[in-house]
Amino acid sequence: MSKKRLVIFTGAGISAESGLKTFRDQGGLWEQYRIEDVATFEAWANNTPLVLDFYNQRRKQVMEAKPNAAHKFIADLQKDFDVSVITQNIDDLHERAGSKKVLHLHGEIMKVRSSVDEKLIYPLKKWEIKLGEFCEKGSQLRPHIVWFGEMVPEMENAYMIAEKADLFVVVGTSLNVYPAAGLLNYVNHNVPKWLVDPGEFNLDYIRNLHHIKQTAVNGVEELKKELSKNH
Repeated sequence: MSKKRLVIFTGAGISAESGLKTFRDQGGLWEQYRIEDVATFEAWANNTPLVLDFYNQRRKQVMEAKPNAAHKFIADLQKDFDVSVITQNIDDLHERAGSKKVLHLHGEIMKVRSSVDEKLIYPLKKWEIKLGEFCEKGSQLRPHIVWFGEMVPEMENAYMIAEKADLFVVVGTSLNVYPAAGLLNYVNHNVPKWLVDPGEFNLDYIRNLHHIKQTAVNGVEELKKELSKNH
């Protein structure tokens, strides 16, 4: 018998428990920087060294961070389910925990790409990209990140994954902001859904949703019991 397709959508809350800060917790600031100054194409064009340094520091933090119990729990679910992870996070903690199918909506901090050809993407083994490091076409390497105002190229793939879900779980992000809310529109009404997040939300409009009002690490124990009924 084939395994049920379990789709897990994760946000900043799951990485925060590994010590990675989120800009939304800082009132629009990220490590004392305005988002407009470090996470837009305009910022890149106006002050490339600052943007490179900002993401170098983020990358260094990611490399020092470790997957937490929630990341490991999601990876362990692969024993019983056909698991697809869709994440808003740019870190590689899901992969390091052992998840095999991970779709990054907002890019990956441990990759770089050409600033003239978005198809030229390279893995990065170090924490630093330096000014003057070029792609094969001679352009400065940039972080492989979807900046504010840029298209989200993996969004269509995320919708297709959500459409095929037999079970759908959201961890560490609210269902009131895009793209989480948009993803839910593609999940069948009859599919059981869970949200693991300590926030208060108006979720009456979502059918078959169970809200586990805990952080990712604390909430996975209850989620484990819930999913065991469906496997």
